[in-house]
Amino acid sequence: MKTYLKQCIAILIVVFSFTLQAQEVDFESGETYVIGGVSVSGNTSFNEQTVVAYSGLKKGNEIKIPGEDIANAIKKLWSSKLFSDIEVYLKNIEGNKAFLEIQLSDLPQLVDVKITGVKKGKIEGIINDNKLKKGVKVTENLITTTKNFIEKKYKKNGFYNTKVNINTIEIKDSIDNARVNMVVAVDKGEKVKIKDIIFKGDSALKEKVLRKAMKSTKKINRLRILKRSKFIDSAYQADLASVIDKYAENGYRDARIISDSISVNDDKTISIHIELEEGDLYKFGDISFIGNTVYTDEQLDRYIRIKKGDTYNGVMLQKRIQDNTKPDGDDIANLYQNNGYLFSSINPVEVSAKDNVIDLEIRISEGKPAYFNNVSVVGNDKTNDHVIYRELRTRPGQLYSKADVVRTVRELGQLGFFDAQEIAPDFKNPNPNEGTIDMEFSVKETGSSQIELQGGYGGGGFIGTLGLSFNNFSIRNLFNKEAYQPIPMGDGQKLALRLQASRFFQTYSFSFSEPWLGGKRPVQFSASISHTKQFLFDRFTGNADRSRSFNITGITLGLAKRLTVPDNYFTLSQALSYQVYDLNNYNTGLFTFGDGSSKNLSYTIGLTRNNTRIDPIYPTGGSNFSITAKLSPPWSLFDGKDYEALAEDREEQERLLSLDPTDVDAANRRSEIDQERFNWLEFYKVNFKADWYTEITKDLVLRPSVEFGFLGAYNNDRGVIPFERFFVGGDGLGNFALDGRQVVQLRGYPNQSLSTQDGGSIYNKFSLELRYPITLKASAKIYALGFLEGGNSYNSFRDFNPFNVKRSAGLGVRIFMPAFGLLGIDFGHGFDPIPGGTVKNGWETHFIIGQQF
Repeated sequence: MKTYLKQCIAILIVVFSFTLQAQEVDFESGETYVIGGVSVSGNTSFNEQTVVAYSGLKKGNEIKIPGEDIANAIKKLWSSKLFSDIEVYLKNIEGNKAFLEIQLSDLPQLVDVKITGVKKGKIEGIINDNKLKKGVKVTENLITTTKNFIEKKYKKNGFYNTKVNINTIEIKDSIDNARVNMVVAVDKGEKVKIKDIIFKGDSALKEKVLRKAMKSTKKINRLRILKRSKFIDSAYQADLASVIDKYAENGYRDARIISDSISVNDDKTISIHIELEEGDLYKFGDISFIGNTVYTDEQLDRYIRIKKGDTYNGVMLQKRIQDNTKPDGDDIANLYQNNGYLFSSINPVEVSAKDNVIDLEIRISEGKPAYFNNVSVVGNDKTNDHVIYRELRTRPGQLYSKADVVRTVRELGQLGFFDAQEIAPDFKNPNPNEGTIDMEFSVKETGSSQIELQGGYGGGGFIGTLGLSFNNFSIRNLFNKEAYQPIPMGDGQKLALRLQASRFFQTYSFSFSEPWLGGKRPVQFSASISHTKQFLFDRFTGNADRSRSFNITGITLGLAKRLTVPDNYFTLSQALSYQVYDLNNYNTGLFTFGDGSSKNLSYTIGLTRNNTRIDPIYPTGGSNFSITAKLSPPWSLFDGKDYEALAEDREEQERLLSLDPTDVDAANRRSEIDQERFNWLEFYKVNFKADWYTEITKDLVLRPSVEFGFLGAYNNDRGVIPFERFFVGGDGLGNFALDGRQVVQLRGYPNQSLSTQDGGSIYNKFSLELRYPITLKASAKIYALGFLEGGNSYNSFRDFNPFNVKRSAGLGVRIFMPAFGLLGIDFGHGFDPIPGGTVKNGWETHFIIGQQF
């Protein structure tokens, strides 16, 4: 712009010279005149008085022609950025008076802009970023900066060959105003791939090591799946820094990149050339601590873990002093922060580098211990304050702890009432002199109630489901009309109702839980009631025979208490349940008796530890494991029955039936024996499950999982019960609780296809899942996943082989919406045949509703 201005001034001086020569006036030495008048002409919408006033060429002022006054007037007019052409003429000289004329052309105004070659969703962003609004003055600078902005934007995203062409089209109108339309044509081209990365000056580290350090900039490798080979400028700049970090990790603290360049190959790929200067190899010398009074040198040394003579590693040193990548890192900064020293600072200082040996002083300013003054929560419009405050690990008067702040964020996220991605701790009013800090947690409410209303075809008929789940219920306001908005909410209780029906079955269930029984301690009380009615399928008519049914009625009461040892992530849960299984002329292959009942009184105890990070829908770290045991009383010890004799009698009936399957007396006697054996169910059942979550890169999460279950009998003569069994395969969803069965998901196979008709008494399963979020907004959390799975069920320990598993792999998507819960679809490929088959199962599609696996 400055060059352009100088050219304009030079041209105008020539114009003045020629004009004056035409009037035979000699002013080689510069003559002084009084401005007699200034007129304005040209294509401009500005009035004459405004232009003259802005130029500074006032009537009556003395000016020298030629001289700086004219040049300054032109500069002022150019600086307004309103004109495309400015010329000043000497119209006339009368004595010592000079009459001037300023001839102008307004810059054209933008009427409309059209952008081609980009997605519709990107157009508005380009217009806003470049301020291409209606009425803006269209300058050469605007056109140039817009072109450069768009090209740089797409080059940073891998479109290295982006070309932008901008044209303006003049619009004629009745008043001859300068107006234009703008057409911006964007040709992104293809994303450029990297053919090679070439290093020069590297001798200490191999090129393979340096290329590996570049996490996001990779050369073409057809065998690599997860990492791209497309050039992204922003990622490339970060990877250049990673190369220097790699040298710093290996003792070359003076390493630097002298130059880097990109060359375009004939096949339209690019090659990257990086020239390095490695410098000398350095070692650690003496490391001393200055200013520490709270912790001894020996205690701090345990965190540094560096010995004299070790290869210098500046990256590792910084992480052990303060690891900014881990809020709960095992470093010196967190040692102080977790014990009240919020205002502490820790700075490593090199005091000597003689003979490439670096002596360090770690200078510590501890400051005063800090205490929480005021602790508040904002943003909870529905959830009552007491529900939130009882979860806080930070309380007024308590010694500051960073770990407690991080844990509080997790606990609020785990409630499920707030958007876990939006929970933010805000430090307010820090006072280092008094040692106080105010803390404010900001939350954003999400929908806590869910509705399930669906219909589908399965099991030979239409299945309808109505489910209501209120996850932030308030039972104390149940009879308060004013609290219905539309339901009483805010006390953190959970209430769920579910109805499901088809021609062949009906289920009804109700459950309620209070997470803080009595409001004083984190002891969860839960209660549930359920009833299921199953009708026998008539093979001749294809309809349900309602005169023959199998009913289950059950009630469960439970208590779960958070523990403080071994740590406060543990929960001990206990439950007492009672179920009645009632068979009314219901003869199938599943049970050996068709009339009668069984009763199940059981006690369940479980120990869980869950320290997954913040968002329960999409954890990015931590683990979750549980082990439970479900036990019935040992009825056979005191009911006075001779189960050994009953077992021998049953074996005899089985022998008779094997000789004559139509022996009605043997079949009836066997049913009578089984009715007697299973009048009160006697069993023990053990389940174990563990999940781990690891963030490989930002938001990309790896989730390995292992599961195991075993159903056993106290008395071998009584045998393993036909209820409570494991059914492996499919989506893991049970349409109805027929017999207390545990349905185990294993994608890539039909539902419950990997177990016998009666179910297995043992199962194991291994899973590896890779997850990546598409969006984690409160309105909808969506993530994609890939999985590898293997599992199987077995009828006894004689058959059990944990490595004899049915394998599968596939892809899926999960969508969580607060109003509907978790929905998903999986496409799984089974690599093994199902029992009884001879060829691999192949592809299966699974629809997921309500599960969070």
